[in-house]
Amino acid sequence: MHAPQTMRLRPLALAALLLAAGAAQASSHREAPFITTVPKVDASDFYLFMSYEPGRSDYVTLIANYLPLQDAYGGPNYFSLDPHALYEIHIDNNGDAKEDISFQFRFKNTLKGTALTIGDKSVAIPLIQSGPVSEVKAASLNLNESFTVDVVRGDRRAGGRQSVTNANGGGASFDKPVDNIGVKTIADYAAYAAKHVYGVNIPGCGQPAKLFVGQRKDPFAVNLGTIFDLVNAPVGVITDPSLINAGTNDLAYKNVTTLALEVHKSCLTAGNETVIGGWTTASLRQARLLDPSPKPGHQANDKAGGAWVQVSRLGMPLVNEVVIGLPDKDRFNASKPRDDAQFANYVTHPTLPALIATVLNLPGTAPTNLPRNDLVTTFLTGIKGVNQPANVVASEELRLNTAIPAVPFAQQNRLGIVGNLLAGGNDNAGYPNGRRPKDDVVDISLVAVMGGLCVANGDNDALKFGAACKPSAVPLGATAFKLHDAVDQATLPLLSGFPYLSTPIGGTR
Repeated sequence: MHAPQTMRLRPLALAALLLAAGAAQASSHREAPFITTVPKVDASDFYLFMSYEPGRSDYVTLIANYLPLQDAYGGPNYFSLDPHALYEIHIDNNGDAKEDISFQFRFKNTLKGTALTIGDKSVAIPLIQSGPVSEVKAASLNLNESFTVDVVRGDRRAGGRQSVTNANGGGASFDKPVDNIGVKTIADYAAYAAKHVYGVNIPGCGQPAKLFVGQRKDPFAVNLGTIFDLVNAPVGVITDPSLINAGTNDLAYKNVTTLALEVHKSCLTAGNETVIGGWTTASLRQARLLDPSPKPGHQANDKAGGAWVQVSRLGMPLVNEVVIGLPDKDRFNASKPRDDAQFANYVTHPTLPALIATVLNLPGTAPTNLPRNDLVTTFLTGIKGVNQPANVVASEELRLNTAIPAVPFAQQNRLGIVGNLLAGGNDNAGYPNGRRPKDDVVDISLVAVMGGLCVANGDNDALKFGAACKPSAVPLGATAFKLHDAVDQATLPLLSGFPYLSTPIGGTR
């Protein structure tokens, strides 16, 4: 049954419904009980896409964002990453839900100990800077952040490990730019940050790569507070395009810390398989001891030891935040894709549509084809003929077909594959085939979760989603293709090339 075009619903309620089946809606912020206690290892977004910067079409860009909801005025310490943590980006290049390549980031925060002579005393200053900053290793920086990157092939703990090195000089340590404190400290932050984009050599890869780690403006748009206040949004006609910017982007003035790599696709794929899967994790040491009488230094009261314990995991964004049940959120963050069968019920029999229907009195809006095998295909195995590996184990990963060429930014359809399907265009390089910063994953996933793909599947199972995935199982009918939330992802500022994410908000707006 098709819903009438005059049907009135709360558009953000429908935006939340998409998450019930393992789809992605927004950045992943504070998504599990334990991660709220250690925000420095909280992953917020993961992007994986063919580079669309001119001349880089054979490269893949991998971006992992951490430490979300940064306020630009967050001094005097700002947002250095945890030197006791291990941050990783994993690649599965044969579809078996196990990592084949891992990039491991470790951080070191060095206190310079800048002091001023006050009378006859030398006294340490209370700030991380003592004057303007414009160069790498600026003398005025009181706290210098640096990092290393290792590439591990095979199992991330037992596999062979080698250092990624600077193409200019061969060193294995890289400087991270200080956060955007403000215009008096850093007059031209864009130029300063650009000095920290490194050409690098990756062992086992015959092509040069690029590397950047530093603060960026949060690239995601979402009406976050409204969604979690029982979807407290004004009522509107779901097909009304004027509503697309009616909401408030709660991340408009927030920053994140970005780990970004650009790697030639031949260094990530294996054999004839062109599809890769990716996800990011963070781990902490099993034991942490606090010294009640720390010596002078930086984070000197914190001693860590023991084996690594994974505490954060992110492929498709917001899966853990609003798909996984509350008792299993910490378990999901500690899990690996190869063990995702334990979470299958959250995808095949989602609970959130029923919750939303209750609080908003919107019965009958969810598709009826249970189990939702269309969503298992779209989000856990990849779509056959688009981004499904030849031999695939169902698992939550962000999958990218490296054989599908990048589309220039100006020609990108913000609705990715769904938009391409509707417009009959040539953009199959977008979400859920990987994820680009411009992709409006809220609206794309809305179409999928509310049954748009079952409408396209038809009664003859044209897309091979199963006979139950048919138009009669979709209460919204073709209207599902017109759903949108109230924030437009495509309007956010971005860079035209690596690292793509925009200059962070400064502390003196």
